[in-house]
Amino acid sequence: MPYLSAGGHRIEYQLLHAAAADSSTTRDQATDRPMLVFLHEGLGSASLWKDFPAAVVQTTGCDALVYSRHGYGKSDRVTEARGVEYMHREALEVLPEILACLSVHAPILIGHSDGASIALIHAGAGKWPVRGLVLMAPHVFVEEVTVTSIAAAKVTFETTDLATKLGRYHDDAVSTFWGWNDIWLHPPFREWSIEREIAGLRMPLLAVQGVDDEYGTMEQIRGIARQVPHAKLMEIPECGHSPHRDQPDALIRAAVEFVGSR
Repeated sequence: MPYLSAGGHRIEYQLLHAAAADSSTTRDQATDRPMLVFLHEGLGSASLWKDFPAAVVQTTGCDALVYSRHGYGKSDRVTEARGVEYMHREALEVLPEILACLSVHAPILIGHSDGASIALIHAGAGKWPVRGLVLMAPHVFVEEVTVTSIAAAKVTFETTDLATKLGRYHDDAVSTFWGWNDIWLHPPFREWSIEREIAGLRMPLLAVQGVDDEYGTMEQIRGIARQVPHAKLMEIPECGHSPHRDQPDALIRAAVEFVGSR
């Protein structure tokens, strides 16, 4: 994958084209099809999306940008502890820089977990045009079930080969894991919330939650609906925290319908 510079760090990225195989050039802005920007989860990366972005690109006919945030994948490693506002920095400083660097205007943001929260913060700021939001398992406030599951993930990381498995997708799986786990278990983070910040959202929004999500309840997407009444909610049965892995066909159908109506 090629790299760009954003937020003072080297960021790996990939551009997927619906009608071309070259993934290292900037998008032709002449088309009126929206660019899809994929924002990964707290332990995700560009490669950990696997073939989901390519499937969405081919079914929607839209080009897409996929990248690994600082500390993930092959992007620069994290060398300092994250603060409570780390998602705000990604949404309000780094993401705008990446979009400007690649001349991406008015995208549809497709976010998963932390990435969905980053999408909401970015759109809620009202500073940059966003054509629509597709949010999978978003966090808008911290729930006890989230903290409990993240604490359990810490034990799993310390007692199993999870580091080796994550090493397939991250250059430094150890710093990637602790950079995510430490901040979510940091006591001041319990008060983190973006409910008020999303109240003014006007763009189309699809919020998706798995019924069996171990990291959040339906209150996450229902909380979005309370602040954004026009939001469309999708509750998927037999689905955990990763709808694009657990129920990809249902999610792709919903994404095609959503993107096609924009």
